[in-house]
Amino acid sequence: MVHLTLRDIAKALDLSVSTVSKALRDSYEIGEKTKKRVNEYARQHHYYPNRMAQSLKEGKTGSIGVVVCSLDNTFVAQMLDGIDKVCTANGYNIIIMQSKESHSQEKACTGLLQARGIDGLLISPASETPDVEHLLALQRASLPIVLFDRLSNDIDTHKVGIDNFQAAYQATHHLIECGYTRIAHLNSDIRLNITSERLGGYKKALYDHSIAFESTYVSYCNYSSASQLAQDIREALKRFMNLPNPPHALFTAGDQITTKSIGIIHELGYQIPADIALIGFSNTELASSLYPPLSTIYQPAYEIGQLAAEKLIMLIKDQGKRILADEFETIKLPTRLDIRSSSHPFQKAP
Repeated sequence: MVHLTLRDIAKALDLSVSTVSKALRDSYEIGEKTKKRVNEYARQHHYYPNRMAQSLKEGKTGSIGVVVCSLDNTFVAQMLDGIDKVCTANGYNIIIMQSKESHSQEKACTGLLQARGIDGLLISPASETPDVEHLLALQRASLPIVLFDRLSNDIDTHKVGIDNFQAAYQATHHLIECGYTRIAHLNSDIRLNITSERLGGYKKALYDHSIAFESTYVSYCNYSSASQLAQDIREALKRFMNLPNPPHALFTAGDQITTKSIGIIHELGYQIPADIALIGFSNTELASSLYPPLSTIYQPAYEIGQLAAEKLIMLIKDQGKRILADEFETIKLPTRLDIRSSSHPFQKAP
């Protein structure tokens, strides 16, 4: 198969090789009419630029690495959509890898991406990650990094997520307003910042309504595998419901915990909300179609991805400029409370 070259296009259109090259790169030096003519010819004749040659010439690969905890997650998929749109619009390819909540796998992912010569890294740290030294090492090697969703105070860079404390407070406050006082809480790995922030919001809502915090109403789940997560949820729910004073409501602090809890509650023979009300973080598009329709804290996942990608591309373009720590932004987007039947007002037994 013969590959079309810049010289071939230039000869066919009676233009210089330099003009063709600039037109394909959308240079301001070339008129729109010429750009359109060149790009249409290139598309019709299946021209693909030699990215390897461009990389060697420009010192850039045009690729951005993205590391997430897992791909089998609606919330993560929506964030990736936002990242992809921004990166594509700016001429970047994305290389997506998953840590599966493993610190060692996260380090392996970032090492492989660095070896691939990525221009920047977007990362949502794994639950097992005890520190961010591997990310600091990449920063020292001049790799631009932006954190999204799961944020750390141990690295100076742009960070994009939500106000986890306020979102958890809002969910718990809603249950209390509906008449529930015995509220259980299922959360993710205790080492994550988002876990402590969501636990904090839950505790503060209880405190503000003069409801004592009961540690027996709180349990943590392991995200290392789908089967382990389901097992942890099942064991926690059994323990909750066998307490002398079992909870009348459940606040779940994660997308997968929330959706898996619905099925497990039914498997154990309980009804939502008659036996236990439910509200949780979830971005599932099926929330209103579930039985019963699920009350949720909805996170602006797409916007988180978009903003994180925009911030990273800014860092890539500003490489070489010294950025002070106080110039980095931590952006916390607001969430949305969607009230449905699963958190119907509490009805005491006659």
